[in-house]
Amino acid sequence: MLSGKNYIAGEWLDGPDVFQADNPATGEKLPTKFQQGTEEHVDQAARAADACAEEFASMAPAKRAAFLRACAEEIDARGDELTEMGNLESALPAARLQGERGRTVGQLRFFADWIEEGSWFEARIETAQPDRAPLPKPDIRSMFKALGPVGVFGASNFPLAFSVAGGDTASALAAGCPVVFKAHAAHPGTSEIVAQAIAAAVEKTGMPKGVFSMVHGGGRIVGQSLVAHPLIKAVGFTGSTGGGRALFDIAVSRPDPIPFYGELGSNNPVYLLPNAMKKNAAGIAKAWAGSLTMGVGQFCTNPGLLLAVKGADLDTFVTTAVEELGGVASQAMLTDRVSSAYHHVNDDMAKHPKVTCALKRRDTDGPFEGSPAVYRVSAADWQANPELAEEMFGPAGIIIECDSEEQILEISAKLLGQLTATIQMDDADAAFATKLRPLLEKVAGRILVNGWPTGVEVCHSMVHGGPYPASTDSRSTSVGSLAIKRFVRPVAYQAFADALLPDALKDSNPLNIPRLVDGKWQMPK
Repeated sequence: MLSGKNYIAGEWLDGPDVFQADNPATGEKLPTKFQQGTEEHVDQAARAADACAEEFASMAPAKRAAFLRACAEEIDARGDELTEMGNLESALPAARLQGERGRTVGQLRFFADWIEEGSWFEARIETAQPDRAPLPKPDIRSMFKALGPVGVFGASNFPLAFSVAGGDTASALAAGCPVVFKAHAAHPGTSEIVAQAIAAAVEKTGMPKGVFSMVHGGGRIVGQSLVAHPLIKAVGFTGSTGGGRALFDIAVSRPDPIPFYGELGSNNPVYLLPNAMKKNAAGIAKAWAGSLTMGVGQFCTNPGLLLAVKGADLDTFVTTAVEELGGVASQAMLTDRVSSAYHHVNDDMAKHPKVTCALKRRDTDGPFEGSPAVYRVSAADWQANPELAEEMFGPAGIIIECDSEEQILEISAKLLGQLTATIQMDDADAAFATKLRPLLEKVAGRILVNGWPTGVEVCHSMVHGGPYPASTDSRSTSVGSLAIKRFVRPVAYQAFADALLPDALKDSNPLNIPRLVDGKWQMPK
């Protein structure tokens, strides 16, 4: 049963105004009225988070891990309810939502295992050398400690995996940081069900009430006040470049600037290398069409930019892709706003004097409709018209036709930051790929060979980030175990008595974790 309320440190609270979610499949309002969050709600949540921050950060990793696993169990217990509500609010099919739920609970359990293993502390111990000449060496030990309360923003395109209990929340809680979550107005019911699951896990594991709060916010006030609140020590955000940049500017303009980890915009270039195209242009085109239209193209890793040497093989690729995409029916996009923005950028692209439209259609006049589109442009015209680099958030791609491999390298050196870059290649393309790789290392967080970027594996080696505007901090990732590093900072302890040290640094290693001692790793027993 939905309450429509804001969840603040164990209490469900009303707001002064209400709003309703849309059903993208029908365009109709859904019946539940949700309470709009306020600055006061944000303040209450931040104060409650701050009040329990030290207790939560100092908690044994095993206890926090039990909380994360309980969150996963409670979410799984609401699986059917989440699938039904998620479909109503997002028009995403049941199989996609079930898969996304699996990813969400798997990620919570992944971080539970990771914090118990202990490597993330990066415990380092340099023992004293009192007889060292000319000066004695003191005992110095360091480890990562939680930053404090973290603000997290839900994304429109992943109502579960990048939402209430998604990667930002999971990694922040794993690090020992209480979370104040701003729910996305596109799927408030789905968000409340997950918040109910977390609330149940809080009770089940005896966590402090302030460890998690959720505030509904359909406008700018809640988000801006969350980033500006003096008790919030870091922010995780997934969304548009414009919205993310505005919040980033608030974060760094505070009297005490805080890290803002925003995952923003990316075109995710795909390189169609000559020998691969000669062997299998049609097959690559069909695979690209499948990746491009996955989730109606509403993935931040959608492969919307292609580069290739012009010629008969590229013509085959385009012809095949257009045939394949022409058979893909239009589908409902996540929100009217997303659909409107998609059609606006498509209309501009189709009317551009330097662009050739290979495919563009609109099957219905529905406010949420999204159909595939394909455009072609010469490399010279693409470079001379920077507006053509604008992200098309949806099932659309633009193909840059280059005169030579050298021109591909020239463009690659000038690309803005990207989440991913993909190389479609044959073994005979290895020499060119070797030249391309160092250029892509400068602009992308993840480089793929002969795959497609839309899948983002949750694992220890994943990087989901990149130089701006892909993200606001190219040194970080929002997926994988490295994501925890966003919400901790190193603290050194010099000449401490053993009894005063955190458990991770005590001589007896009571947490039984890996530690770097006098420059050599010591593994747990």
